[in-house]
Amino acid sequence: MLGVFVTFQYGADFDRERVVKVAAGARDMFEGMPGLRSKAFTVDEANRRAVNFYVWEFEDAGRRFFSDELRERVTGLYGVAPVIDFVEIAELVDNSRA
Repeated sequence: MLGVFVTFQYGADFDRERVVKVAAGARDMFEGMPGLRSKAFTVDEANRRAVNFYVWEFEDAGRRFFSDELRERVTGLYGVAPVIDFVEIAELVDNSRA
């Protein structure tokens, strides 16, 4: 499995409402997306950033998703360019089915 952290770091121009609005508008796009196990949209107001976290079933699907076009589009939506970090998920605990 592949984990992806997508970080949008702001300065003094951090706008919590903008970040929440982007998340609400994008949610439907990810519902049922092939290969995507889960995605979390986060707001870290104290550190003036948004960090979105993806869990992909397969590494190639996750890496393909983050194209140059996607990076440009989300830069426009969030107002800052993202930093994208890929990590291997060694183990995943999923209590949602309990």
